[in-house]
Amino acid sequence: MSHWFLHGPASSLLLSAPEADDLHQAPVIRYWGARLPDAAAPATAWHEERASPPSSLDEGLAPTVFPSLGFGDASQPGLRAHRQGQSFGFAADRYTVTPDERHNSLRIQLLDSANQIEVHIDLRMDASDTLHIGTRLINQGTVPLQVNGLASANLSLPGQMDTVHSFHGQWSNEFQWQCQPLARAQWRQENRSGRTSHQMFPGAVIANTHTGWHSGACYGAHLAWSGNFAQTIDTLDDGLRQWQLGVAFAPGELALAPGDSFDAPTVLASFSPAGRNGLMQNFHATMRATVQWPGGQAAPRPVHLNTWEAVYFDHRLDDLKDFATQAARLGVERFILDDGWFHGRHDDRSSLGDWWPDAGKYPDGLGPLAHHVTGLGMQFGLWVEPEMVNPDSELYRAHPEWAFAAPGRRQQTWRHQLVLNTALPAVQDYLFEKLDALLSTLPISYLKWDMNRDLTQAVGADGRAGYLGFVKGLYALLARVRTAHPNVEIESCASGGGRMDAGVLAHTHRFWTSDNTDALSRVGIQRGALQFFPPELLGAHIGPAPYHTTGRTQSLDFRAGVALPLHLGIELDVRAIEDGERAQLAPWLTLYKSLRGQLHQGAMWLGECGDHIVWQAHGNAQDLIVFTTRTAPTEARHSPPLILPMLDAAASYRVTRLDPPGIGAANAGIDAPMHLALRQGETVQAHGAWLSQAGLPLPRMSGEAVHIYRLQTP
Repeated sequence: MSHWFLHGPASSLLLSAPEADDLHQAPVIRYWGARLPDAAAPATAWHEERASPPSSLDEGLAPTVFPSLGFGDASQPGLRAHRQGQSFGFAADRYTVTPDERHNSLRIQLLDSANQIEVHIDLRMDASDTLHIGTRLINQGTVPLQVNGLASANLSLPGQMDTVHSFHGQWSNEFQWQCQPLARAQWRQENRSGRTSHQMFPGAVIANTHTGWHSGACYGAHLAWSGNFAQTIDTLDDGLRQWQLGVAFAPGELALAPGDSFDAPTVLASFSPAGRNGLMQNFHATMRATVQWPGGQAAPRPVHLNTWEAVYFDHRLDDLKDFATQAARLGVERFILDDGWFHGRHDDRSSLGDWWPDAGKYPDGLGPLAHHVTGLGMQFGLWVEPEMVNPDSELYRAHPEWAFAAPGRRQQTWRHQLVLNTALPAVQDYLFEKLDALLSTLPISYLKWDMNRDLTQAVGADGRAGYLGFVKGLYALLARVRTAHPNVEIESCASGGGRMDAGVLAHTHRFWTSDNTDALSRVGIQRGALQFFPPELLGAHIGPAPYHTTGRTQSLDFRAGVALPLHLGIELDVRAIEDGERAQLAPWLTLYKSLRGQLHQGAMWLGECGDHIVWQAHGNAQDLIVFTTRTAPTEARHSPPLILPMLDAAASYRVTRLDPPGIGAANAGIDAPMHLALRQGETVQAHGAWLSQAGLPLPRMSGEAVHIYRLQTP
């Protein structure tokens, strides 16, 4: 038999050739899981391992890389399409498999000669045990092909994977973990918001009840797409799980003319035998390789300051210059001017689309402020929302036809704005011209690219649904801006975390994780986002007290400690804080700068101590930085120990408490009766075996507190 292996360091994918007389000539998915040697390939065909059950096809259908429709296959089909109601099925009658010379990728070509449809599937295993799966659909017929559904990937998992971890949420409460058992009934998520959404993430983690943070088999997948999507998990007759991900097409949205093709978004899928942390590390490495950094590699992530919650729309040049001066004195390295700077923009009801400086606020343009910022040694960044337009704007009055609208229906506004159809070349040209003028004439090194609404009434100029074209147009515009200005970094923001996915990450460098900077809320939001994205890509800002989104108040030390391990920023008016709080803030920025190299490059682990204490660790077994976070008052007399299973059990460690001393007891240990329950700045020696099995004793922490430890071998 012919077999094809793709190997990663800890995983293998095995495909087998179909039987010569199989009706569906497509490679069979025989295995995906822990690493196998090539000699372990089965000697028998799939059909020979299974008896034919009663009341079924005489010849069973194997789980293939692209399941058929209309031929007795009970799994989700790879393609749902038709030609004017006819030729609705797909079953390959010819196939080829072409391995590449490095033996880490395959190209599979499938041809359904009866229906004149061709499908190409590219599979590549990277060095982080992540499969990159790309699917191309080609209409080889003489009649247009109407596509109702196309899988980007069809994944086969063992039946013992019985639990799905996914994410739900809303604005200011993104990436909320949910865990559900998998049963015979189908599990499905479908997003129809037109953007990645706050409500769900285009991916999930599949494990079993024995999988934990540090051990057990774990699968994950992520659709690299910023629009409508669907993912389904079905339990098949033999107990296997079929996991399918792809674009969720609106009716009539995709029709391929004769000879045309469509490239489905890539799926990133990974297996780890080392629990959810192992899977997280796989995805972190893959995401890091996805980002196209200026100069080819990431510079140290600068401390941000964003003006939004400090000034909102009230822009006064002298005040902003003073704001920047005081920010620089604190140690801020990047100053971002948020919404309110452009023509006629005094509130959120007007002017989106008019991307030139407001003459009343900036009579000499943005140059005086931008050069003041860069003269202080900081980078200058600018907020934009290119895909949106207000009905009250010069742009809309000139080109109302550029906004999405359903014929014969009243347009629906959201935050008083409409959505531009970025699929139109004229829209792309206009937006590029305005952005290029700003980037070519000002020392802008950073764009905060926002998107503050879902797509509704997304009807294109041809009368078809415009969701698909909108996302492809966005990607084209981003690519054009990046090509013209390769040294400008771009943040993907969509009212916070509404557009976080690997598709937009190919064109951007940072995500604004949430508009909610409440540190207690951020603990859960950030832990959810970290399952797929590394910390340096996730914006985490020290917000004001009380928070503008929740009204809660927390200590500065807690706010800073929660934000510090990600890409740190400030979202408050540093002019308005008291001298004592200013003196308290500066050491946190200094600590971030001293640690960011390790926080943003090494491996990462998440874990839980119990009693409302969670932790995250960055680095490696020789040098580890650990953040312990208490989210509620203790329910026990003594805090549980911090057990770190990744440490070297044969090594000795120097343990140091790093977090700056705060004002009052908000971040301090209330008591520390054991010699390892360190106070700030103290150092002790401990054995790796003890720390990895018995754990580091923790002091009683107040209800909202963060302690930071560094564990180093000599």
